[in-house]
Amino acid sequence: MADIDNKDQAEMDPADMEDVEEVEEEETGEDENSKARQLTVQMMQNPQILAALQERLDGLNGSPSGYMESLPKVVKRRVNALKNLQVKCAHIEAKFYEEVHELERKYAALYQPLFDKRSDIVKAAYEPTDEECEWKADEEEELTDEMKEKAKLEEEKKDEEKEDPKGIPEFWLTVFKNVDLLSDMLQEHDEPILKHLQDIKVKFSDPGQPMSFTLEFHFEANDFFTNTVLTKTYKMRSEPDESDPFSFDGPEIMCCTGCTIDWTKGKNVTLKTIKKKQKHKGRGTVRTVTKTVPNDSFFNFFTPPEVPENGELDEDSEAVLAADFEIGHFIRERIVPRAVLYFTGEAIEDDDDDYDEEGEEADDEEGEEEADEENDPDYDPKKDAAPPAECKQQ
Repeated sequence: MADIDNKDQAEMDPADMEDVEEVEEEETGEDENSKARQLTVQMMQNPQILAALQERLDGLNGSPSGYMESLPKVVKRRVNALKNLQVKCAHIEAKFYEEVHELERKYAALYQPLFDKRSDIVKAAYEPTDEECEWKADEEEELTDEMKEKAKLEEEKKDEEKEDPKGIPEFWLTVFKNVDLLSDMLQEHDEPILKHLQDIKVKFSDPGQPMSFTLEFHFEANDFFTNTVLTKTYKMRSEPDESDPFSFDGPEIMCCTGCTIDWTKGKNVTLKTIKKKQKHKGRGTVRTVTKTVPNDSFFNFFTPPEVPENGELDEDSEAVLAADFEIGHFIRERIVPRAVLYFTGEAIEDDDDDYDEEGEEADDEEGEEEADEENDPDYDPKKDAAPPAECKQQ
């Protein structure tokens, strides 16, 4: 094979790797080894060739190697026995998750008295004692007695200036607004309704019944609907699919059902009325038609798409259900158990910590881009200069 000089290396297209490999296969003996070493050195010096090779290797990842087909029949027979054992493992794992569900149900009963007391405090049905309200925050440890007394007086002054609020106003609405997954669902017309939300409870299916959980949204009396509780039930399955048992990875939500909201007349925020003008083709007269159409609202959460008996859904419905299942799990596993921390924002900070490393990498990449710009002979720093002060203010 002819030597590849530096100029050819710089201009080589990644697709040219195929040609290189074909030529290598034709070489034999010591000459082949020499050319292979030479090509390796060239690839290490040329990032374009190295990247092309990596791309091809990535494409092979997960693809059949042909190894199984090459095995003797007697070995394949034993591998089939191992796969049958694996199926049995999947069924045992399914039973494990069923028992986990029973444990969740058991401990839910232990948590519930605490959650009930939380609800009573939020809706002003119970006033906690001074002892129950005592909390030593980390920042208070460094405060002097004089500073603590000053802060206490300021708080008392603020309380005197304000009306005495009952319970913790807008507790759940604040939780929803603090969580991106839920705030994305909220519309401005939903907020006055969610101010009346007093509690969210999780109820698990009874022993011996199919696996499921129900979210209960408890509302105080309001002008929007007559329901006191809105429910959403998620039915789950914890058993391997007979057609694909190796895909089993724990319980999965199969479907969910909402509830009927008994809206007060004219208060249904899931619908909106629009007016359209229609012109008659022949006479040219114009008439106004009033139509009722769906409206974006958090309360659409209680009317999810129905899953047909054959289980087939269009792409839009699948996307809606996938998001719905994610939200249901998040409310059950995170929001209800740790509601006060989402109210204060502390849980949000904990969630954000998971992304610190990615953020640092992004900063590093940004720094590299800036360095590249400075090394660019055509780079003009004047173009990136900060705008005048009056331009910064919105």
